[in-house]
Amino acid sequence: MLPYALLAYRTSIRTSTGATPYSLVYGMEAVLPIEVEIPSMRILAEAELEEAEWVKQRYEQLTFIDEKRLKALCHGQCYQQRMARAFNARVCHREFNPGDLVLRKVLHPS
Repeated sequence: MLPYALLAYRTSIRTSTGATPYSLVYGMEAVLPIEVEIPSMRILAEAELEEAEWVKQRYEQLTFIDEKRLKALCHGQCYQQRMARAFNARVCHREFNPGDLVLRKVLHPS
């Protein structure tokens, strides 16, 4: 079952990056096994291409992979900022002054 779980993980869009791990590594979306059995529009379009045209399209996809990775990096940074703002909104700031009573827990090493 591990290969199926890995396929699902690698082809699912991550919230933090806005892209699939597979597309960030290979520059294109994965062809799912069901797309081979029941051809999708993408598979049909690629099947009708001549080899030279297919190579040209693949080369263009690979040239845009750096741009896609940069976009994912920016998306990830925005995601981290949103998460930090949500966390910081729930944190209560407390100030302690000398002489205030506080609870101190001493852990004994085992």
